[in-house]
Amino acid sequence: MKCMQIFLSRLKPLPPDDAFKDFVFDLQRFDGEKTEEPTSKKRQDARKKGQVAKSQELNTAFVLLIGFLILRILWEFIYGNIAEYTVYLYSHLSSSMSTEAISELFIGIMILLAKTVMPVMFAILIVGLGINCFQVGLMVSTEKLEPKLDNLNPINGFGRIFSKRSLVELAKSIFKIIVIGYFLFLYLKDQIPLLPQFIFFDLPHSLATAADVIFTMAFQVIGVIMLMAAADYAYQRWQTTQDLMMSKQEVKDEYKQMEGDPQIKGKIKQKQRQMAMQRMMSEVPKADVIITNPTHLAIALQYKKGMIAPLVVAKGQDLVAERIKQIAREHHIIIVENKPVARALFEAVDVGGIVPAELYQAVAEILAYVYRIKHRKAT
Repeated sequence: MKCMQIFLSRLKPLPPDDAFKDFVFDLQRFDGEKTEEPTSKKRQDARKKGQVAKSQELNTAFVLLIGFLILRILWEFIYGNIAEYTVYLYSHLSSSMSTEAISELFIGIMILLAKTVMPVMFAILIVGLGINCFQVGLMVSTEKLEPKLDNLNPINGFGRIFSKRSLVELAKSIFKIIVIGYFLFLYLKDQIPLLPQFIFFDLPHSLATAADVIFTMAFQVIGVIMLMAAADYAYQRWQTTQDLMMSKQEVKDEYKQMEGDPQIKGKIKQKQRQMAMQRMMSEVPKADVIITNPTHLAIALQYKKGMIAPLVVAKGQDLVAERIKQIAREHHIIIVENKPVARALFEAVDVGGIVPAELYQAVAEILAYVYRIKHRKAT
């Protein structure tokens, strides 16, 4: 006992309850974190607003590639046409040129531009459209063109300038300049010592050599840009996914919007059942006979001249059956107890359906019995 007292005396007292008042484990805090992948609906809504993964670097890379490739292929054709028209132009220039001559020369220049520039421009246009379709598909969105007052707010403007995305774009631009400049330096440091040799070449030879140097340098730079564009496209896809990430609560809310709130859907179904029940009960007074089990089932049949077979206007079991019989009594409709027929009709025929052929004989006997009773009451 004494040892126990010594042990208890050495224990430190627990801190007061106020010491734990700031320690709160809030599960809702974690529920608001965006940890879920964006759903297809979220991506579709973002697409309608123009928020898609698109790399401008990829467009630039392919436009440069196809532009220089077409120029390289058509270089001799372009050079030949320009040289030919230049000779023609200077041979027809004079101090006394008429308006017709100037118009003719101007038209010639337009034709020359169409022959040399239009193939390159058309190829760039096709490739630009193709790359855009590859990245975002066929999409027309006016969301970005709509005027917004927030764009006039200088605070929001500074926020966009110094945002994470802007800083990333700045870092990408600086990196691109450094990398491209480095490759240009590596290539040109071997070509610059060859420039003095151009003074010994004639003009066609000088132009051909300069074209080879320029095209080689351009394709090397474009190769570097293509690699950076592929990395940028992957980054843009990742960044777009990160921007569209959803919290668990957002996923639940979206599911409710798409599928409907289960409670609301339950109420709608309940209301639909009530309306269907009311419609069915309103048809009971039109019946000729009510066939019962006698307590569990009730089937209301109607038969008019011209019908193929008697029609089931209402049926039910337990409480619904009691309600059908109650309405039948109020409207003086004959109730006939026939357990086999009642059970067979209840299982085989839906409300609004006709009696099947195998039950014609049994139902006909019941209707004949009902008509005899009605005839006696009438007489």
